[in-house]
Amino acid sequence: MSQSSATILSIARHFAPLADPRVARTRHHQLADIIVIAICGFVCGCKSWEQVAMYGRKHADWLSTFLELPNGIPSKDTFRRVFARIKPYAFERCFGTWTQALAATLGIKQVAIDGKTLRRSHDRGAGATALHLVSAWAADNQLSLGQLAVADKSNEITAIPQLLELLELSGAIVTIDAMGCQKEIAAKIREGGGHYLLAVKGNQENLLADVQACFQAELVKPASRSRYSYYRAEMLGHGRIEHRQYYTIDKPTGIRDLALWKDLRTITMVVSERQVKGAEPTAETRYYIGSKAQKAKANARYIRDHWGIENTLHWTLDMVFDEDRNRTRKDHGPENVALLRRQAISILKNDKQTKGTTPTKQFAALLDHRILERMLVAYSGR
Repeated sequence: MSQSSATILSIARHFAPLADPRVARTRHHQLADIIVIAICGFVCGCKSWEQVAMYGRKHADWLSTFLELPNGIPSKDTFRRVFARIKPYAFERCFGTWTQALAATLGIKQVAIDGKTLRRSHDRGAGATALHLVSAWAADNQLSLGQLAVADKSNEITAIPQLLELLELSGAIVTIDAMGCQKEIAAKIREGGGHYLLAVKGNQENLLADVQACFQAELVKPASRSRYSYYRAEMLGHGRIEHRQYYTIDKPTGIRDLALWKDLRTITMVVSERQVKGAEPTAETRYYIGSKAQKAKANARYIRDHWGIENTLHWTLDMVFDEDRNRTRKDHGPENVALLRRQAISILKNDKQTKGTTPTKQFAALLDHRILERMLVAYSGR
């Protein structure tokens, strides 16, 4: 067995604590074998259990060099049944132990948290609504750090604190849109050793009014007496010109319930002016609160990079993995398959040697076992 194959085999050890959901008499295939084949299949571009099973059969000789495969390659129905029954929270924790070493090596600077609905995961016959997931994304490192499903009749406010418990936040900036701008969430981030940068909108009416009033009072002062830092950025491309002005005030005054916002240190205002060719210019003003003492330029970077979770993770899930059209519905299947997709994206994004787009990397891994082995070894932090 090659060293790289041994590393792939070691991946299975991260899933050893995972309870096998099958009764003993139906366990014709090892749970670790099923999981490793699924991971390899999704990295190589599989989008269904039928494709994963086909991938396994076509690559059985290579897979048998490090997997047990006592009864050959599992069928598509075996993959479907097993992943429908695995407990998602436990499955997520196993992935977390796998990625922990890589995350520690890379040093996570920013954790962007945002939600996404899997639109075709609903099951009207069973009365099940579409699954909504809250994901944590390491913006600089393009690494999926975790996900959690939003419970029925609930929302992201209840899911985000549970997701934060899965994450190592020490020294990282956690960015969340307005839904996550809650006193309890800010406190949870600080308790975990991280800093927060949270969007402020109408759901925090008093906070928004106080932040707006603070900037209105500050911006009319003479420059010699102003307390804000300033940064301006210009973005050009695709027939669009956008100017963004960032203002940050350190140690703001006049914020009601300031003491209840754990370690609130800065407020930031972003004024965006956009001109699209052939259209009237538009303007937008957004506000943020933060716990770390830093100037407007630093806040600008974190605010801009937050949308990497939309532009990189969510875009890739839909355009490359067809997540919005996937019809996996049974029990825990949608959540577990979503986790496989996010881990596959992380593996592909962290491969720095294979050139090209994500689909190109998938095709390369499908054609050459050595490339797939290298991707998995690198993702294991070795």
